[in-house]
Amino acid sequence: MLNIYNTDIETNKFEKIKEFKPGAWISLVNPSEEEIAKVCSNLKIEDEFIRYPLDYEEQARIDIEDDMTLFVIDVPIIEEDKDKKLYSTMPLGLIVVRDTFFITVSLKKNRIIDAFENGKVKGMYTYKKTRFLLQILYLNASYYLNDLKKINKEAENTVLALQKSMKNKELIQLLNLENSLVYITTSLRANELVMEKAARGKTLKAYEEDDEILEDAMIENRQAMEMGKIYSDILSGTMDAYASIISNNLNVVMKLLASITIILSVPTLIASIWGMNVPLPFANNAHGFAIVIGISIIISTVAFVWLRKKDML
Repeated sequence: MLNIYNTDIETNKFEKIKEFKPGAWISLVNPSEEEIAKVCSNLKIEDEFIRYPLDYEEQARIDIEDDMTLFVIDVPIIEEDKDKKLYSTMPLGLIVVRDTFFITVSLKKNRIIDAFENGKVKGMYTYKKTRFLLQILYLNASYYLNDLKKINKEAENTVLALQKSMKNKELIQLLNLENSLVYITTSLRANELVMEKAARGKTLKAYEEDDEILEDAMIENRQAMEMGKIYSDILSGTMDAYASIISNNLNVVMKLLASITIILSVPTLIASIWGMNVPLPFANNAHGFAIVIGISIIISTVAFVWLRKKDML
């Protein structure tokens, strides 16, 4: 999907346009070959930078070539899978062309692009490309923080449910959240390197207020990294604790079943002995059956008391 937006320099009116106007923002979301060719033809650029962010495994980085600068960052996404949410990340390409056009490229619609397209970000002007890019970095870090808070809340609710049920569903949910934290913290570290390189290398023209936005974005990103590490450690410790609890519960159940089996084997053994077709004590006694049953009960009771003292029951 190809959309073109522009902010009028005189009126600062943000609107969607159809032509490739200098100072415009070109938004590409899962673009077709025709759309890529159209953009490259009108802007007189190669398609290489546009195709990089369309690789789901593309790493966050900065690439400069001739009159084009490419920023690839990882953005958080929430995918719906049946009745559960999956937190993950995907690459987003930010391309500055000759300080004239600004291009964003992504595989899917995401909250970052939606926020700017819907005019939810104040102080955004398509002709101020450096500020636009830094605002994306700042908003991206903010969304990471929001998603981390959601993950932590879901983990707390899952742990509460796990204390009551001990079902595999809750354990799998915790495992999915732990995997999400791994993806998020890895992406945050990669984004941190990109922002540090941008601040150190001066890859784009920036003004004093732009430096402040970049600094705020780096602070938000570091805070998200620290929060992600804390949540990951807590969740990992919780998973280990419940693994130990489940193992201990299994041992208790097995010990109980083994004790019950020992107690029940006593009358079974006695019944097997007196069931032999050979002369045995009480074989001719009128109360032989009652005596044998009594012996079984006594021996079983002794076994029960002994196992009880040994904390086997």
